[in-house]
Amino acid sequence: MKELQAIVRALLAPGAGASVLATLATVAGSSYRRPGARLLVTADGHRIGSISGGCLEEDVIARARQVAATGCAETVVYDTTTENDLVWGVGLGCHGIVRVVLEKLPPRPAWAAALAENFAARRPTPLAIVHRAADPAQLGTRLASAPALSLPNGLPAARDAAIEVFHHLVPPPTALFIFGAGDDAQPLARFAAELGWHVTIADPRAALATAERFPTAHALVVAPAAGLVARAAPDADTLAVVMTHHYVHDVPLLRELLARPLAYLGLLGPKKRAEKILADLAAAGAPLSPEQRARLHAPVGLDLGADSPAQVALAILAEMQAALTGRDARSLRDRTRPIHA
Repeated sequence: MKELQAIVRALLAPGAGASVLATLATVAGSSYRRPGARLLVTADGHRIGSISGGCLEEDVIARARQVAATGCAETVVYDTTTENDLVWGVGLGCHGIVRVVLEKLPPRPAWAAALAENFAARRPTPLAIVHRAADPAQLGTRLASAPALSLPNGLPAARDAAIEVFHHLVPPPTALFIFGAGDDAQPLARFAAELGWHVTIADPRAALATAERFPTAHALVVAPAAGLVARAAPDADTLAVVMTHHYVHDVPLLRELLARPLAYLGLLGPKKRAEKILADLAAAGAPLSPEQRARLHAPVGLDLGADSPAQVALAILAEMQAALTGRDARSLRDRTRPIHA
């Protein structure tokens, strides 16, 4: 997500010239990156993003220069299914076949402007990338004509087998709400921003929830604890963690957050403290349902042996990432299915 955000910013930057975009459109077999990975080569030769682990980039960049010179889009097929993939540089042994579309882009393409607008509004954006067409002029990226991702406007009907399209519904940035602006929230906000997540810091203490302390945060919310969740307004697709270190703040925050169908909810602190908070909520007439108890991560984070604030932040983000993707956070060496299955 951060990669695509950086590409969009570069395409929409004032004075940006024509550039070439490489998009990984299809993968058969194994590949380091998945469909939707992108590499932008700007007019001044800078590169943003990647479409492999580094073994294909040199050839893609050379082809991008040719596309920039001719203006003619092309689709390139890379086959690493044999041990001869050493020809691409480092012999990753991915054993896959990938199709990469290279297209010359004008300044401020319409789809990039739509992505920027939808990123800010936290809306998904349907894109259609044509990677096979008899006419090279039809290759490339467009906004899809409908959220259902039908063929983009101006292309032949779907029954035309000569046209193949990669439909990419680009989600909005993951939204993380950190309730608590203490020192240990700073690395969590910083690491989340590094992932391209949209970070909101919410705290009853105005002296802590400041732009100076959280320069990478997208929003800062200050309000009494009893109304802080309503003021911040996390929705069903967001992640939230409570880490104010103040019992009187954590209780009302957790009560209000448990009532919302969040994608993830965590509470910092020992298990005994979490059980006391939950017991107090039940005594006050707000007992947890089995679904709410299963959704609450308390103590928050994976068991990484974390000690310092940065290590704790890593453990929290790792658990959040696993929850987002439906993984159990086991070591990859113990996984029996493909990594990207």
